[in-house]
Amino acid sequence: MKSLIAALGTLLMLVSGSTLAADFKVLVVMSYEEDNPWVREIREGIDGVLLPAAEITYFHMNTKANRDGGPARAEEASALFKSLQPNGVITADDDAVAMFILPYLKDKTATPVMFNGVNAAAEKYGFPNAHVSGVLERAHVRESLAFIKQILPSVRKACFMTADVPPGRALRSQVDAEKATYPISTSDFYLIRDNQQLEGLGKSLNANCDLLFVDSLEGILDRNGKTQTNKDVFPLIQRIFNKPILGANRYQVEQGALAAVVKTGQEQGERSAEMLLQAMRGKSVSSLPVTQNSRGQRVINVSALERMGIMPQPSVLRGAALVRQQP
Repeated sequence: MKSLIAALGTLLMLVSGSTLAADFKVLVVMSYEEDNPWVREIREGIDGVLLPAAEITYFHMNTKANRDGGPARAEEASALFKSLQPNGVITADDDAVAMFILPYLKDKTATPVMFNGVNAAAEKYGFPNAHVSGVLERAHVRESLAFIKQILPSVRKACFMTADVPPGRALRSQVDAEKATYPISTSDFYLIRDNQQLEGLGKSLNANCDLLFVDSLEGILDRNGKTQTNKDVFPLIQRIFNKPILGANRYQVEQGALAAVVKTGQEQGERSAEMLLQAMRGKSVSSLPVTQNSRGQRVINVSALERMGIMPQPSVLRGAALVRQQP
């Protein structure tokens, strides 16, 4: 009897161990730094879908901090791909597509590849194709403007500001294509390279804009030529612009923006991971069409409301996530 129990125990351990073994190896190449809030959101979405079915290796190209170093980091990612021989690849944001997928993977391997967080049109990169598909990223601009109109009915004209980087230029194209459908009129779209340029906009910003929609501020240079994060840049914007500021992501609201209907990295990560899982299980990539984010969440910065003396109607707050500004 003891030997039978021991044998059953050994069998149970073997079965348990086999269920813990990952079915797939996946390489995830992130454009930006590991501590970037958007990157953390995307990783949450990917992990939530693929773990424990996949063994995931993350690689960061760090292009927000050092865009010029991106191609060299992409070459390192290519070497890692060859070493790992993963069953599938996920990339996040446009730099990983332009610097990694196009030169090293597209039409050079049969491995399924899913992108997410791509701001440009998929056709710009020749997607989808036989082994590459994924998820586009689009800001909820129309919805955010409608939301701020509920909070502040008096606003009439919106301006926009991003760093002068590919995601920022893609947002400008989105605004140009959609602005006829917006609930308020649009004015200037500012692509910012450095703090000096930003500081010179104070008068025109306050004269021309009732509110400012910001996104992709990372990469703007300080006076010493050092790249900055959203958290670095935002206080300067608040000093020169004394009216409401909208964001596109939750972390931007938590770092000072008044409100937003946010896109989430979790949705980008989840959708691309779900598509990759289908492909690794045998579904043809050509049958997985390029898609884009659709879920939006209303977020309000209570600290900003109090600072600006704004008292929204209770109905506006219903269903919105209320956050306080982080120190």
